[in-house]
Amino acid sequence: MSTPERFVIIGADAAGMSAASEARRVDPNLDIIAYDRGGFASYSQCGLPYLIGGLVEDHQRLIARTVDEFAQRGIAVRLGHEVLAVDPARKAIRVRELMNGTEFEQFYDRLLIATGASPARLPVTGLYLDGVFHLDIMEDAIAIQHYLRVHQPKHAVIVGGGYIGLEMAENLVRLGLKVHVVQRNRQLFPSVDVEIATSLSEELERHGVDLSLCDSVVEACEGHGGRVVDVHTSGGEVPADLVVAATGVRPAVALAAGAGIVLGATGAIAVDDHLRTNVPDIFAAGDCAEHWHRLLQRPTWLPLGTTANKQGRVAGRNAAGGDAVFAGIVGTAVTRVFDLQVARTGLTEREAAAAGLAAGATVLRSTDHAGYLPDAQELIVKLVAEAGSGRLLGGQVVGRAGADKRIDVLAAALYAGMTIEDLTRLDLAYAPPFNSVWDPLQAAATTLLRRDEFG
Repeated sequence: MSTPERFVIIGADAAGMSAASEARRVDPNLDIIAYDRGGFASYSQCGLPYLIGGLVEDHQRLIARTVDEFAQRGIAVRLGHEVLAVDPARKAIRVRELMNGTEFEQFYDRLLIATGASPARLPVTGLYLDGVFHLDIMEDAIAIQHYLRVHQPKHAVIVGGGYIGLEMAENLVRLGLKVHVVQRNRQLFPSVDVEIATSLSEELERHGVDLSLCDSVVEACEGHGGRVVDVHTSGGEVPADLVVAATGVRPAVALAAGAGIVLGATGAIAVDDHLRTNVPDIFAAGDCAEHWHRLLQRPTWLPLGTTANKQGRVAGRNAAGGDAVFAGIVGTAVTRVFDLQVARTGLTEREAAAAGLAAGATVLRSTDHAGYLPDAQELIVKLVAEAGSGRLLGGQVVGRAGADKRIDVLAAALYAGMTIEDLTRLDLAYAPPFNSVWDPLQAAATTLLRRDEFG
């Protein structure tokens, strides 16, 4: 009886464990081993702010599948194991067991690099102090919970106004802290255009969050016991006995680069539509890999959990001998800031211009359903389309209800390559408690069609 082939995975979260599960479905006899230096596998990183805020009662609820559950399916997960190097010539990886420092080699037939992304570290004095955190992995969230419980901070400074920054602002306010957000750009949430971001600023301020835009942290200052006591920004001094640095992430590609694997222009690992790297039998997926953008028709890097899971499934199927293609992304994302939903897909007006596309845009203020009903809420829609062809390029939606529904319609339309005229023809659901006779997306598309460059 021949020895089963071995599929080794570096990284035991979204992409890695999706790949493991799919590979097991394809090949019941494949030897599958996943290594991760952390203490948790297959959990929702996106749920960490809500764990800190108490909406998720216990960190175990964020775990999709335990190590024991993977073992029952014949998938070995080795936590607390750091992969030090990849040797493609010998088809081996070097691993260190963190508990005792023991190092060993693990040979593979096929390898998946799913090392994710790492926080972008600010070159700022004092960010090593007790009470200063990044929020990247489960251990970070547990550490923040412990700090909150033991030291009971009153003033939090969040550096960065992206997804994690805004979600942490909401959850720390829920815990009773006074929150100050420092953002280097002139607007919050750079993933949307300024017309949409304005609503986010208003919502944060409505809940008592102080905002410092066009500002940056210069220094975090030490107080009693080595704990942070305040931060100095370019605009002045801000009290802070808790600091969360949420300044973005970078693809974790050191292992890949050290093994001679080609990185793309984005800085992430270059892969083809089967998630293969330039090195035979080595795949890459998730936040460490590039993502094919269907609108731009080139690789990009947009690290999101949904993409990581999809790429992992494709890589796992192919590593097990199947034939799957990653269809690409259109850049769809949604988040919530207190009572406000904000969503985007495709290209913003700014991104379309940067890509050299001749584009036009419109902003429509409407309601999430029939405006004559007493519970109707304002809904703001922005559509971006290509001049001349009328090809839909993207959309953004913000409101207290209905943003998620509209952005999914737009994402499907983008995937199908629809024009704004096609959008007006869609047979969307209508009843007064759910929608207007003309959905706000269709009303915005009609507005664009009336303009000379689209008519």
